[in-house]
Amino acid sequence: MDEIDDNSNSDDDESLSSFLTERQISVLQMRLGGLSQQQAADRLGTTRSNVSILEKRARQNIARAEKTLQQWMMLRAPISLTAAAGTDVFDLPRMIFAAADEKGIKLPVTSLDIINQLQRNSPRPFKTRALKMDAEIYVTEEGEVLLADKKL
Repeated sequence: MDEIDDNSNSDDDESLSSFLTERQISVLQMRLGGLSQQQAADRLGTTRSNVSILEKRARQNIARAEKTLQQWMMLRAPISLTAAAGTDVFDLPRMIFAAADEKGIKLPVTSLDIINQLQRNSPRPFKTRALKMDAEIYVTEEGEVLLADKKL
């Protein structure tokens, strides 16, 4: 039986440097380079099943890291507001600037910057020009914008 060699729960100092093991990084690099799971397995001297498990765990770890970063941004964002489902995307900058004004914060971004950030970083909540669901919007003093659906 092939050993997975995935120390993703290791408690040593090395594990604190990344959510990914070296083996997971190797698998992801090969897969992103266009190799099939079988080709990656052949290069690593393991089974396709092992590569599949490593890739799945790597993607789960990446998703956890992304969610952790979102939560961190929410914690440090001095501006937060709720936008209701159906809100036009072009109304969001006005709402964000109004919330910033209430807190005495001058954001170093334009309306277009805000719209671009929202659609680039959070495309899922949008249906054409309107929000598909109620959402919380968080903004840092640097103008970083995060839109999270109310389930987070």
